[in-house]
Amino acid sequence: SPSLSPFPLRLGSVWLGGFILSCTMMATRTSSINARAPTHRAIRPASSQKTHRRSLLCRAEDTQTSAANVVTDATFEELVLKSPVPVLVDFWAPWCGPCRMIAPLIDEISNEYGDKLRALKLNTDESPSVATEYGIRSIPTVMIFKDGAKLDTVIGAVPKSTLVNAIEKYL
Repeated sequence: SPSLSPFPLRLGSVWLGGFILSCTMMATRTSSINARAPTHRAIRPASSQKTHRRSLLCRAEDTQTSAANVVTDATFEELVLKSPVPVLVDFWAPWCGPCRMIAPLIDEISNEYGDKLRALKLNTDESPSVATEYGIRSIPTVMIFKDGAKLDTVIGAVPKSTLVNAIEKYL
C-alpha cells in the first residue's frame, strides 16, 4: 500500500507595500513498492513507483500600521486643500523601492508633529489624477501644502532631516 509523507518547504516571505506574502511549498511523497520484488536488488523493479505531488500555499498579511493616513483623488480636496493645518503628502507606489525606504520616515514625522501637521500618503497608481495635476514625474515625491496652496516639493529618498527642514519653514 502507498505511504504518504508530507514535508513543507518554506520558500520565504516578501514585503509588498503593506503586505507580507509568505509562501510554503507542500510536497507529498507517495511511494509504492512491489512487495514481491527482492529487497536486495540495487535497482528498483519496474513496478516500484515514487511520485511527488506539490502544492503552493501563499498567505498575505496586512502590515499597514502606518501613522500617515491615505488620501485619494476623491478625498484630496477635502483632506489636503481644505485642511486647517499644513499637510505633507507623500506621492508613492507599492512597487517603488525608494518609496518604501522613506515610508517609515513619513510615519515618524506624522507621530512627532501630531496635530501641528497632517501627513498623508497618495498611491499614484490608484490616484493618477492628482499626481498628474501636480506634475509628479518621479516618486517618491513629498509635497507640503498650506491653506490650499503647494508650498514646497522634495523629490527622492532623502534623509529625515531634509523633510523636517522643509516642514519647519512652514509651521
